[in-house]
Amino acid sequence: MINDEAIIVFTAKSTEQILNEGGSSAWRLGRTRAHFCGFVVCTRNAKSERVAGLETHHAAFLIGKLKDVVSSPEYKGRYILRFSEYAIVDFPNVWKGERNPIKYSTLHDIGIDPSHLKWQPMPEPREAAPGVTHRGDSTALSLSEAKERLAHTFGVSPTAIEIIVRG
Repeated sequence: MINDEAIIVFTAKSTEQILNEGGSSAWRLGRTRAHFCGFVVCTRNAKSERVAGLETHHAAFLIGKLKDVVSSPEYKGRYILRFSEYAIVDFPNVWKGERNPIKYSTLHDIGIDPSHLKWQPMPEPREAAPGVTHRGDSTALSLSEAKERLAHTFGVSPTAIEIIVRG
C-alpha cells in the first residue's frame, strides 16, 4: 500500500520557482516527522505580497513525491522538501485557513488519489545548495543529520541515537 501521508504547505512561490529549487522551501518543521510523509501538497497563498503564481487562493496547484528533507542553506532551522516527481494539479479549497503554513494530513483525507495524477520526473535544481546531501548520497553528512536519518530508520527520537567515532 502506498504511503499517502502528506505535508500540506501554504506557499506564495510559483511552480517554476519550486521546480528550479528542486522542491518546496524553506519550512520550519519537524524533520523526523516530515520523513514519514510520502507527498508534499503545495497550496496557493495568493494574498502574500511575494506571491509569484496565478492559482486561486487556497487551491492545491502542485503535488510532489517527497524524496528528502534537507537543511536550508539560507535559513538556519528550516528545511527544503525535495521531490522525486511532481504533478501539476488544480484542486480548490485544499488549504482551510490554518494559522501555521504547514499541516500534516493524508491525500485520502483531502480527496486526492495519487494514482490519477500525471507524474513527471523532477528536474535537477538549477543551483545545488552547498552542503546539502540526499538519501543514498556518498557525500559526508553531519552527526546531527546522521542521527536524524538513523532515528527515522528505526522510528525513534534523534536523542536516542548515540554515535561513536573512532579513528
